[in-house]
Amino acid sequence: MSNAISTAPGAAVGIKDARETEKRKAALAWLTLPALFFFLVFAVIPLAGVLILSFTSWDGIGAIGAAGMDNWFSVFADPGLYNALGLTFLIMIVSWLVQTPISLLLGVFTAGSQRYRAALAVLYFLPLLLSSAAVAIAFKALLDPNFGLATGLGLPFLAQDWLGVPHLALGLVIFVIAWQFVPFHTLIYQGGVRQIPKSLYEAAQIDGAGTIKQFFHITLPQLKYTIITSSTLMVVGSLTYFDLIFVLTGGGPGNSTRILALDMYLRGFRANLMGPASVIAVILVIIGLGLALFLQRLGGKDKQGSQLEGL
Repeated sequence: MSNAISTAPGAAVGIKDARETEKRKAALAWLTLPALFFFLVFAVIPLAGVLILSFTSWDGIGAIGAAGMDNWFSVFADPGLYNALGLTFLIMIVSWLVQTPISLLLGVFTAGSQRYRAALAVLYFLPLLLSSAAVAIAFKALLDPNFGLATGLGLPFLAQDWLGVPHLALGLVIFVIAWQFVPFHTLIYQGGVRQIPKSLYEAAQIDGAGTIKQFFHITLPQLKYTIITSSTLMVVGSLTYFDLIFVLTGGGPGNSTRILALDMYLRGFRANLMGPASVIAVILVIIGLGLALFLQRLGGKDKQGSQLEGL
């Protein structure tokens, strides 16, 4: 009898705590509604609309008519799609190979506690303040063979038709992309490096490991999840390099820089073929989701794991 009396208050307290926990969960659920609303309005509904448009015939002004699978068949039968797809993946891979090591090294460097590194970090991050259109216009002016840096500074090797030769135009696009977005990924790596426990480096120094060994055996393994996050943003973001390429080259010369995003725009708003443009938009979404899921898989099943797992 006494045992039942003594355990009753404890059970009551447990029930009260459980009710309070349920109330907190309900309150948190209500807080997610605004985010879900905006996601539905600005992501799900437009994506559904684009998917529906891909099965229609519309010039952007007149009446919308049903087209069935004709848009899909015409797009996949067009060699221009595969040219744009190949250029998209080429720019994606090369820009990743260029940006990742530079961003990683700059992130490690700017993560230091010295004041001059903080001052340099400010200079490195300046491109983040500029829009892609402004960056493209600036580089077009600087690399103009008649009135740009070649003439102003007397540098003959810069006096080339950068935007008129296919391989030069493609190389320039990759260079400008790296110049603009390396600071962003540098910031990501800088934050990742600062989260690494200093005790790991102190132990390595006691064991006689130099700076290079510390980088390859401590820094890189600890940045495993940071590298995957940066690579995901870099790879998926490369599918949206429309504004920079549109202003810089317009997809030329010829179709040498006409990536999928630009191809979608030109089909939809230049040729007034909203159906085929919507097909390319759906393809871009599928590619982006597939790449994002693949890269996240590389991080393993435990995405909330500690950085110490990289050791």
